[in-house]
This record gives sequence, structure tokens and C-alpha cells, in this order.
Amino acid sequence: MRALIVGGSGFVGSHLTQFLVRKGIDVTIMARKPERGPILAEKVGLVSADATRPGKWQDEVGRHDVIINLAGVSVFRRWDENYKRLLKESRVLTTGNVVDAIPSDTAEKITLLNASGAGYYGLTGDDELDETSPQGSDFLARLARTWEEEAIKAERKGARVIRARLGIVMGNDGGALSQMVLPFRFFAGGPVGNGRQWISWIHLQDLCRAALFAIENKDISGPLNFTAPVPVRNADLAKAIGKTMNRPSFLPAPAFMIRLVLGEFGEYVLNGQRAVPKALLDAGFTFAFDTIEEALRDLL
Repeated sequence: MRALIVGGSGFVGSHLTQFLVRKGIDVTIMARKPERGPILAEKVGLVSADATRPGKWQDEVGRHDVIINLAGVSVFRRWDENYKRLLKESRVLTTGNVVDAIPSDTAEKITLLNASGAGYYGLTGDDELDETSPQGSDFLARLARTWEEEAIKAERKGARVIRARLGIVMGNDGGALSQMVLPFRFFAGGPVGNGRQWISWIHLQDLCRAALFAIENKDISGPLNFTAPVPVRNADLAKAIGKTMNRPSFLPAPAFMIRLVLGEFGEYVLNGQRAVPKALLDAGFTFAFDTIEEALRDLL
């Protein structure tokens, strides 16, 4: 199997690359500034390109059996109109260029695993969300829908398309968890806002395992929630982090402060989604980390 990971130098992409290489898969990563790193040595091919623009890099697509598209700038920062445009372009333009590069005469051999987000469902309170749940209407929901629509176009060429709706990815050397634990290191951790908002999350190891599981199972296509089976309320997450790190977890971050610092993105921090991985579980996938307590014991 030959896999091309677009956006392969990011937090998720670099770990997924290592995971697939260890499984004996021939991996090429594409990014603006790709790096192998000491662990990958010479086992990974590198392509340097801006995937939001068509170019010679597209020739690589037809040379691989699997295309994993993880490209997109991070949502975890304050947004302005320029950054919202970048959020969209880095996802939608890249996906369109990847799909355009899939050759029709070999498409039946190609699997496209295209990242999306649990934000697809919108801010839905306590509602439990599986892959059949309706789309939301807020900015991230509309972005995820447009992003997925670009990926689905690959099906017209005969490719198998998997839409991976990622929850918050928990890893111990980057990503959201490193930001979450920082206040706890200074004995100032606690819930955000009222703490009742749901967080759909996934351990980085389970994300990598789920990606390979979906790729290898040829009957799987369509949307998959890449989220742990047990979502967690924000307050319970804070308690779990505090217990794992032996730190207090009772100092809340007030809602007005979150809105002041993060602007529009603050609403997504103060609200959330309760997404569950029904399609993955129905397909027979088993999670190594079902609960946030298990994940944090491993990561922290």
C-alpha cells in the first residue's frame, strides 16, 4: 500500500505518518515545509508544495493507493474575517485540488480519507449525534459541509471516499491538550464557562488506528465520527485533568473572558457537540481509550 498524506507535517499528520510507517506502509507526506524527523529517517517520501494551488505535486496523487487529506490551518485561535477566509481556503481549495488530481482511469483503486470535523453538526447542546444527524447552520458547520462536498466529488471518478469527522484530538506533545493542561501546571485549572458543554474527543492513538481500520476495510465509506465512545462534559474533563496531574480543578474560566479573548471562536469553546462513533463501532472497530480518564492516564 502506498499512502500520500496531504498536510502530513502537522500534529496529527506527523503521528499518523509514524504509525503507518511502522505498519509497513509506504508513505509520502506533502506540506509546505515537510520534515522527516529523526524517527522517520529515510523511510518517508517528501513533497514540498502549497496544496491550495494546482501544481506538479498533483502528479503524486495518481501514484498512490490511499490519499489522506489533513490539510487546514488550526481552528484553535481567535478568528477575524481574514482568518475565517484562511480556514476555508486551506481546506476547500486543497480538497478540490486533490480531487482534481485523481485520475479517472485508476480511481477505482484509490481511497480518499478526507478530514472533516464534528463541528459539522453545529452547537447542539445535549443531543447525541451520530453520522445520520443533520448538519448545523453555524460557521464551522457550513465549512465542514463545503469541505465534505469537495471530497464527495471524488466518488464521481470511482474513488472510495471516507469523511473523517474529527473530534478534539488528545495527544501528549501538541494539539488541544497541551493548551488545556497549561493552567493546571500553575494550579489555576478548572472548567470553562458553566462546564456543562460536551466535548467530543479522541485519543491520537485511536485516531491512527481508526484511519487504518477504515482504509483497510473496503466496505467502509461515507462519514465516520472519529470520536471516542464516551464524550465528556467540560467540568468532568477538568476534574479528570486535575486528578491525573494531582492539581486543583476548581478555578473556572468565566464565559465573558473566553468571549473577550477568543471572539467568535469562544462560542465553540463555551458550547459543543456530543458526537458518538456509531459507524465505526457498527463496523467492528474497538477503541483502546473509551473514556477520558483512560486517555489522560496514558497521555499525562
